[in-house]
Amino acid sequence: MKWITRAHVHVDRVACPWLINRFVDSRAEFIFVAKELVKEIAEKEEAIPFDTDGVELGHRDGHCSFISIIEKYKLKDSALLAMAEVINAADTDQLAGNPYAAGLEAIARGYSIIYPDDNKNLERQFEVYDALYAFFKLKAS
Repeated sequence: MKWITRAHVHVDRVACPWLINRFVDSRAEFIFVAKELVKEIAEKEEAIPFDTDGVELGHRDGHCSFISIIEKYKLKDSALLAMAEVINAADTDQLAGNPYAAGLEAIARGYSIIYPDDNKNLERQFEVYDALYAFFKLKAS
């Protein structure tokens, strides 16, 4: 399936593809476009839009898109739920709300500088989310 979001990935737009790829659609193809083109190209490409204004898998009720995806696909893994708290705090400028949020925000900024190409950024940064998931899996056991 094709998934589409805004270009220039950051915390939520890396976390969501990671979540989709690892827990929803292992064959996912991601498309990154200018904000104003997401809905138009989503329709043309029959892609599922996420982390953009006015879509089902976007920010809602003060929560980031990562949480919207967890809720839509009824994911219950305790490590994912712990990650959601970190990602939400980092993505919604509530860095003081979670002890790991500022670190994740800093990592996201660094990756954006090193890898300005969105697909390359995802490829490299998925390891960060794999490691975060492993950390919370261990912490939960």
